[in-house]
Amino acid sequence: MSSDPSPLPAQRTRQILEELRQQGRVVAAELARRYAVSEDSIRRDLRELAAQGLCQRVYGGAVLPPPKERPLRERLTRDRSDKAELAARVCALLQPGQVVLLDAGSTNLAIAQQLPAALGLTVITNAPQIATAASMLEGTLVQLIGGRLASGGGAVGAEALAQVQRLRADVYLPGPCAVDGDTGVWAMDAEEATLKRAMVACSSRIIVAATTEKLGARGHWQIASLDEIDDLVLTTTAPPALAARFRAAGIAVHPTPP
Repeated sequence: MSSDPSPLPAQRTRQILEELRQQGRVVAAELARRYAVSEDSIRRDLRELAAQGLCQRVYGGAVLPPPKERPLRERLTRDRSDKAELAARVCALLQPGQVVLLDAGSTNLAIAQQLPAALGLTVITNAPQIATAASMLEGTLVQLIGGRLASGGGAVGAEALAQVQRLRADVYLPGPCAVDGDTGVWAMDAEEATLKRAMVACSSRIIVAATTEKLGARGHWQIASLDEIDDLVLTTTAPPALAARFRAAGIAVHPTPP
């Protein structure tokens, strides 16, 4: 008899949840081998976690659920220090004279507020708040993409899409809803995802800045695969195992502070 018995179901479920939070995903077959139980038992554990909103079941296992969609006003006041750190690190990656495409989002607003005026950037955005923030910087040119204003604070729709398809940007900073270590960047809304994919297509470099709550999760609509992401800027609270997975995919990972 083994001197290290398998944990009880409740304890096992807690351990699976902790691993999920650290790794961003779990694989049912691997868990079954490790805990010496059937895959059916693991699937029951994952169903229980999913019923509590603690994981999202995918083929062969589970990932973290996407962060809850919050009103823009609330998002603007959450994690301000983390977003300020992300913004400072992103700004250090930018080069003089670049054309920077800034998607709507509270982290991107923080970036716009910290853009160095000395770089002489051209900022293109579909978000009025971001355009206003960038326009305060002397020597920065700002182009606002028009269209129907979505609840997330950015213009969407056919008019916005047509404008993006005529653009060419040096850098694109998406406003991600979720960033998964296997599949890339995700959005929750189909119309916003269509515009974001067009922004990816027209940009030479993709820099993703993500708070920890967005890591290891998937949304409903993919906007960029891992091989399309050049740089990922993370806060100090990002799980090291997750950061390692992004590095293994060939992405340059930039922690904060640098």
